[in-house]
Amino acid sequence: MKRLFDAAASGAALLVLALPLLVLATIVRLTSPGPALYWSRRVGRGNRLFSMPKFRTMRIDTPEVATHLLDDPDRWLTPPGGFLRKASLDELPQLWSVLVGDMSLVGPRPALFNQHDLTALRTEAGVEALRPGVTGWAQINGRDEIAIPEKVALDAEYLRRRGFLFDLRILLWTVLPVMTGKGVTR
Repeated sequence: MKRLFDAAASGAALLVLALPLLVLATIVRLTSPGPALYWSRRVGRGNRLFSMPKFRTMRIDTPEVATHLLDDPDRWLTPPGGFLRKASLDELPQLWSVLVGDMSLVGPRPALFNQHDLTALRTEAGVEALRPGVTGWAQINGRDEIAIPEKVALDAEYLRRRGFLFDLRILLWTVLPVMTGKGVTR
């Protein structure tokens, strides 16, 4: 049921958001060199790597590491990058990953390919069995503000509690942090 809901909801959202997505892609392309989308290598279900699309918010010469590991991350942002990140609009292309089955609407956020500490802790907790999500229990409980062990503990709690109603609750609770930018550090 979850996969059917994910496919239907992401497909419908992509249709409804087609024009705004095109506008955002155009803004990204017109304000900095490079493609509108950045395909980030991420760790998916079963620790399998997949490519996840995001609107590009960083310059094309940015090192491929987690943002918090960059010296002065703001210097790498494109002109609309800060706004796109704060409003979480850079995440909208991930609806494609949900539609094709690499991601779910709700699940643990996919780790970067080189976040070995996060991947190892998730594997220990059994969380790697889950399809990664556009949003998740950890995102509505702190997003970027929580440490990796706490994030994994929240992911493990999601693994134990997961279900359709819990997913709906997480989706609804995602709206407030996204609208306010609460918990987003960059």
